[in-house]
Amino acid sequence: MNCPFCERRIDRFAFLASENFLVIYNRSPILPGHSLVIPKNHFESLLDLPQPLASEMMGLSVHAARLLKEVFHAGGFDWTIQDGEEAGQTVSHLHLHLIPRTKGDLPDPGEWFMEIEKSKHGSIDRASRPRLSEGQLIEITRRIRQNIPEAQRFYKGSR
Repeated sequence: MNCPFCERRIDRFAFLASENFLVIYNRSPILPGHSLVIPKNHFESLLDLPQPLASEMMGLSVHAARLLKEVFHAGGFDWTIQDGEEAGQTVSHLHLHLIPRTKGDLPDPGEWFMEIEKSKHGSIDRASRPRLSEGQLIEITRRIRQNIPEAQRFYKGSR
């Protein structure tokens, strides 16, 4: 299996976790705060996830959105999952995109989706978007952990 989420130690980029999921900052964010909710075990599709895990994933996602709202001063969120190659999934490991939105972040609030549609691959996971360096990713993760007491508790408890 060639899965970047399973083969790399992504837990070091996590700022929040539950028993079966991690929340990490997206290495190629569409907008500031763009994060991913990822199962710790390999599941390719939301349809493969047992109901108790689906509930845990959604609960952690809501919790993460509340935390990101504070750090990035978001007024709303785009929540998206590309489930299957036909839907634009380029990483064969289930992950939910949480994209904090602020007033005026794009000329049109739905523009991020139109940009995906115009892209060569039609994917939110587009490899052509600029990627953060490992140092930048660590710094953003540190900032989130530092600014959110609950994230600090997670970080200290996970060492």
